[in-house]
Amino acid sequence: MQELTFTTMIAVFEEIFGRGLFWVMVAAAVLVTAAYLYVLIRDRAVSWRKFLWAQVAMPFGAIAAVLFVQTVTSSGFRDIGGPIDVIVLLLVAAAGAVGAAILVYTAQSLLRGKAAKP
Repeated sequence: MQELTFTTMIAVFEEIFGRGLFWVMVAAAVLVTAAYLYVLIRDRAVSWRKFLWAQVAMPFGAIAAVLFVQTVTSSGFRDIGGPIDVIVLLLVAAAGAVGAAILVYTAQSLLRGKAAKP
């Protein structure tokens, strides 16, 4: 691989996750992000109570993301070979934590309605 391009990264992720699963994950991320932006625009304020519960969900999202990647890629923790593997797992955990927080905040806002005005 001579240069790292966007299409090269897409090909790598399609190879890791499979074409179908990768594009389903991309579509889910776009859908949740659009819903999150809708909630932020609609409410025009952050509900700190919902934000707190979203933060509580972060460790669960981190663990779920790491376990998901370990399952889908047919690897295990015994296959961690060096520092780059640990860095990748930490990045996967961080992405899972942030994704869980956004998902929980968005779901609460859509199910419970607008934030109460102080």
